[in-house]
Amino acid sequence: MIQHGIRFTLKPGVTQEQLEEALESLRDQGRVIPSVTSFVVGRDHGGEYEWGATFRIEDLEGYWEYLIHPAHLHTDRIGLPLVDRFASFDITDDLSPDFGEKIAALHQRRYDSIPDITELVSDLGEYLGSAAPGPHGD
Repeated sequence: MIQHGIRFTLKPGVTQEQLEEALESLRDQGRVIPSVTSFVVGRDHGGEYEWGATFRIEDLEGYWEYLIHPAHLHTDRIGLPLVDRFASFDITDDLSPDFGEKIAALHQRRYDSIPDITELVSDLGEYLGSAAPGPHGD
């Protein structure tokens, strides 16, 4: 089982309408992506970020489905342009020493196959986490 999470802080000037659209798109991911078995979207408390989301996914095959699903790509396309600082993380009960590398490889595979998403991630003010340092190795 994988608990995939994201945390983010918005750029100055993002409207309430833009924020609501992005948050609803995150919720939609949880509702429509078959490999997501549960999710939470909301305020991030106790850290340096404003908002966050977690998605429970059973295995790496489901993780890949999540990464390339049209609902996730839609969220990236409307949400990432609003984000200044972004972090992603994964918690898993799989104790394989190379599990993190496998997750990072899925992210890299996505960057290699979907150039507009790669560009959006590259334009973030800060990106930490699962596939960091990001698509261009910055």
